[in-house]
Amino acid sequence: MEIKVNFLDNLRLEAKFDDFTVITDQPIRYKGDGSAPSPFDYFLASSAMCAAYFVKVYCVSRNIPTENIRLAQNNIVDPENRYNQIFKIQVELPDDISEKDRQGILRSIDRCTVKKVVQTGPEFQIEVVESLDEDAQALLLGAPADGEKTYIEGKDLPLEDTIANMTAMLESLGMKIEIASWRNIVPHVWSLHIRDAASPMCFTNGKGASKEAALASALGEFIERLSCNFFYNDQFFGAELAAADFVHYPNEKWFALCDDDALPDGLLDDYTLAIYNPDGELQGSHLVDTNSGNVERGICALPFVRHSDGETVYFPSNLIENLYLSNGMSAGNTLAEAQVQCLSEIFERAVKKQIIEQEIVLPDVPAAVLARYPHLVEGVQALEAQGYPVLVKDASLGGQFPVACVTLMNPRTGGVFASFGAHPSMAVAIERGLTELLQGRSFEGLNDLPPPTFNSMEVSEPNNFVEHFIDSSGVISWRFFSAKHDYDFVDWDFSGDHHDSNQQEAETLFAILADMGKEVYQMVHTDLGAPVVRMLVPDYSEVYPIEDLIWDNTNKALAYREDILNLHRLDEAALTDLVERLEDSQLDNYIDIITLIGVEFDENTVWGQLTILELKLLIYLALGRHEDALDCVEMFLQYNDNTVARQLFYRAMQAALEIELDDELELADFELNLRRMYGEDTMDAVLGSVQGTVRFAGLTPTDMNLTGLDRHQRLLESYRKLHAARARIAKG
Repeated sequence: MEIKVNFLDNLRLEAKFDDFTVITDQPIRYKGDGSAPSPFDYFLASSAMCAAYFVKVYCVSRNIPTENIRLAQNNIVDPENRYNQIFKIQVELPDDISEKDRQGILRSIDRCTVKKVVQTGPEFQIEVVESLDEDAQALLLGAPADGEKTYIEGKDLPLEDTIANMTAMLESLGMKIEIASWRNIVPHVWSLHIRDAASPMCFTNGKGASKEAALASALGEFIERLSCNFFYNDQFFGAELAAADFVHYPNEKWFALCDDDALPDGLLDDYTLAIYNPDGELQGSHLVDTNSGNVERGICALPFVRHSDGETVYFPSNLIENLYLSNGMSAGNTLAEAQVQCLSEIFERAVKKQIIEQEIVLPDVPAAVLARYPHLVEGVQALEAQGYPVLVKDASLGGQFPVACVTLMNPRTGGVFASFGAHPSMAVAIERGLTELLQGRSFEGLNDLPPPTFNSMEVSEPNNFVEHFIDSSGVISWRFFSAKHDYDFVDWDFSGDHHDSNQQEAETLFAILADMGKEVYQMVHTDLGAPVVRMLVPDYSEVYPIEDLIWDNTNKALAYREDILNLHRLDEAALTDLVERLEDSQLDNYIDIITLIGVEFDENTVWGQLTILELKLLIYLALGRHEDALDCVEMFLQYNDNTVARQLFYRAMQAALEIELDDELELADFELNLRRMYGEDTMDAVLGSVQGTVRFAGLTPTDMNLTGLDRHQRLLESYRKLHAARARIAKG
């Protein structure tokens, strides 16, 4: 994590990281102002709070109340060496906690991350650089021994070369990549989380059988998502980029909207139009670019090559961002490697969807077959030794597809987790299923898995597949665990010869789709230095239902974005119009405003937690429509999960509105005790909102220039680096 420090007045310092700001000072006796804790005080507090966090996690997972648990830390300083200190952590536990749980709580404290880092002894490297923002990549891995090269199946270059090449590509863009976390809880299963230090919203996860494989995976995914603009999917680019020579790519094409809102000529082809617009309901306005919101400019479309004949077909960027998410995107050392990875993932997700929705029972991979892959067996055995039964399944559906499944059962909670992997080699497919299973997860994280169900509707519900796509945490059927399987095991192998195997495998996978009658469209990016391919397989690789283009399109943001960002400047008529449009829209009251308008607010602010319901509530208060506001307050308190401070604000608001609306009561008669109950600041905001002197309490003013929205501005700065690089390359 990159922490940037600013020098303030006197000895005060400001540390900024992620969306947080921490202020430190020094005591007056050390010439400070005593306005904040010292850096060392924060350090001491961090270990105590970290210990308490692990206690809380332990207790929550076992339904142990923490109200009567107390924890304290004292540091005992050696009088002869003040840097030699003992941190003594003491925990007071109620008598009704069992001896087993007492020992468990002590073991949980022993896992404190701060403690373990201190005990291990961090290494400090101190250096001068010309520019913090343009400094080289953060240290990702130590340099390998001279001449050391690690080759793995399916990769056309050694891992060390892949890591070096992709790191250099990101550095050339001015992006400083940092590793936020590593996981390796069983042998041969590694995962990590990397992110752009300047814009932590740009992040990827990597997985593999070694730390080098996991890092190469994460870097490849980062390059892939940059190349395909996935980090910026649905986000507002702002007026400047919306009017630039190009918004997404130099080879994009814009189609003017027709007067009758029909689809402009030249978009898509007959094959895709039959899929995306079967009933003739799709209109041009449905396909306006969400990122730019530039209705006057029309529809932004990207050139994809039809695999069957090499013809170029233009796909609206809106259609891609609405239906496909990250499905069908891959980077590689070579184009063929990227194609194999891309096609494998498309099969993985499509076959997973078919198996889950149709409740297909899969055959086990025989022990004799698994024994060919000792490192996979070792990982499975390590999980089982921890008390998690693991099933390794053949998901090829009778040898049709290169897909495997690894399913974990958690007897502690009754939860299950079905993870799928795909590759022409069965060994690689099973490895991907196993590493996906534990990607970014601790053993505690396995306690959140949902239980299986016999409710077929719950399993086949579209959002269940989206959950499976995002992190494989959706629901699966109990039928999946039947010993009576629907397909026999097939000892399949779609891999090619060792020489030029990726090219052969890509052709094999393309042929499977052709035999199914599916057309493939691909867009290849090489501008960042690595081949990246994005493939669309209409009526096969979509993540969201095609009807979302009409009924749940992300460009609904365009109807509300400008008004919401200019909320504080709207007059009464404009506010009335906005709230009436929101009421008539049939949008879910609990959609957050970040999602609605595609703007990244700091999630630690009121804006960051704001939902449509709360926005309507605040508008009703600004309009003096107290009965409507009270209805919204009651809904908010009944269903909304917000911060404690915001909950209290609206409890006070409910009381104030009920008094205000009661002809026999006077607000002034209750003000003293309301202030004693909820505090001066809260009641100032509540009473001001009711009386009309405070508008939109908690929401800081912004505008279409995204003033004050540092989180979104950091995201846009990341995109500007990418955009500028594309512009330079386009100009030659």
